[in-house]
Amino acid sequence: MTPGLVERLRGIVGRRHVLTGMRATRRYRKGYRFGDGPVLAVVRPGSLVALWQVLQAVLDAGAIVLMQATNTGLTGGSTPDGNGYDRGIVLVSTRRLLGIQLLDGGRQVVCLPGATLDRLEKALAPLDREPHSVIGASCIGASVLGGVCNNSGGALVRRGPAYTELALFAQRDADGTLRLVNHLGIELGDDPEMMLARLEAGDYRTRDVRDPPDRVASDRRYAQDVRDVDAPTPARYNADPSRLHEASGSAGRLAVFAVRLDTFPRAPATVLYIGSNEPDDLTAIRRHLLRASDDLPIAGEYVHRDAFDIGAQYGKDVFLLIDRFGTDKVPAAFALKSRIDGVLERIGLRGASDRALQALVSLLPDHLPRRLRDFRERYAHHLLLKVGTPQAAATEAFLDRHFAAATSGSWFRCTADEGRKAFLHRFAIAGAAVRYREVHRRQVADIVALDIALRRNDRDWVETLPPSIASALAGRLCYGHFLCHVFHQDYIVKAGHDPLAIEHAMWALLDARGAEYPAEHNVGHLYTAKPALAAFYRALDPTNSFNPGIGHTPKGAHWRDGDCPR
Repeated sequence: MTPGLVERLRGIVGRRHVLTGMRATRRYRKGYRFGDGPVLAVVRPGSLVALWQVLQAVLDAGAIVLMQATNTGLTGGSTPDGNGYDRGIVLVSTRRLLGIQLLDGGRQVVCLPGATLDRLEKALAPLDREPHSVIGASCIGASVLGGVCNNSGGALVRRGPAYTELALFAQRDADGTLRLVNHLGIELGDDPEMMLARLEAGDYRTRDVRDPPDRVASDRRYAQDVRDVDAPTPARYNADPSRLHEASGSAGRLAVFAVRLDTFPRAPATVLYIGSNEPDDLTAIRRHLLRASDDLPIAGEYVHRDAFDIGAQYGKDVFLLIDRFGTDKVPAAFALKSRIDGVLERIGLRGASDRALQALVSLLPDHLPRRLRDFRERYAHHLLLKVGTPQAAATEAFLDRHFAAATSGSWFRCTADEGRKAFLHRFAIAGAAVRYREVHRRQVADIVALDIALRRNDRDWVETLPPSIASALAGRLCYGHFLCHVFHQDYIVKAGHDPLAIEHAMWALLDARGAEYPAEHNVGHLYTAKPALAAFYRALDPTNSFNPGIGHTPKGAHWRDGDCPR
């Protein structure tokens, strides 16, 4: 089967865009944090029509389709998961499908599979508008479609999870038929290849674009949900059934060709930096800002002192790279590093590039502003608060009143440079645990990375671990989207301990707290899909042809599991 399929794929996309072999496919089949496994081939179509033809060829051959955008996910959901599959995998990379089309003067956009948040930000900037999410170091090069398909939440309090009900996608029915579904709200005709060619070329008129009254292009209710600080449930989480709709939350169970999304006016902002040694201070600030303010804050990012320290040391090169060269240079730098790592691994030098980079950046001057360092020395808990400039004066007055009575903390208004670097440091923290693991490979078993959504009324948000778990950790990083009560918790497990056992013990603790997880990064191959999410996957993909196995669901054709080799 494989030679015939590979040749057919080469006939569709060209020989240089069909990769085979462990070395050539490494960059695609190996996840940023987790995930790896063999593939028959990696295919890189250069047009939407070619993507449609590739899907037909792979499914006709009885193989698995694994869709991948930019491979920046954190849970391995767009890479293979070892063995245990009953069919070969063809990984379809959409990196070359970069189109972005503006609708209604930029009020909405149509994004093709390879369009990145970085490119979308740049396209909207002249119009003084922004996309749903703004780029961070943990998702440099992240695709727009990846955010929608994986329920990505992001840092922006007013906008909620990435969501749309307007999409164009391919779906395989229970009888094996591959069909193209146009719910984009744009009239393109009926023939699949003609529809896709017209869409990619922007060959449609204003009157072909409609606003279906029963479909939306963003989450319209999140601002109300997050304000309800006394609700005994999380504001958002990956498996929320009310936010699963076709492409939104599909996690690779559909082949999505395009999504249509709302954009948002860019708001002038002020950054306030808050530090405290009492978690209750931050709780009081959160509850006031969400309940009493007419306009929600733009973002509120939490950083614990330990995360601050590890991020400052092991995320320094990412910080400097973005700070000096901008986000558009970073994907190429990551790709180069991946190729170098592949060579080094083959000669038994895994982690050598990380150790070399770490040694180099340690010789460079401190990259963080003095006032951030000062607050790190004084306070254990940090809150980076971005508010609309019209709300800044009222917010500052509230902080003055609060800390006049509470001597446990303080705040300051950031300069433009301080505010930018504070948020850049926060995002650099997200990749710091990976660097720590590679630099200390002999001392570290692995990372347990969790993203959790706490109940909105939960005042006891600081985690206390039992000694049996705490003693097995070389470090832990806690950071996240504080106003949404979504936290990222990275646990660096000492060598000699079982990361999987620790992760399962963590799940039990989170269940006892009434938390939901994952909160925004998709179940991937780390988490177990809850019944509603697994049922959603099965309804989208009844033959189990697209990305089988995610959420610990069956890997076999037609959702069989017992006949899969282990």
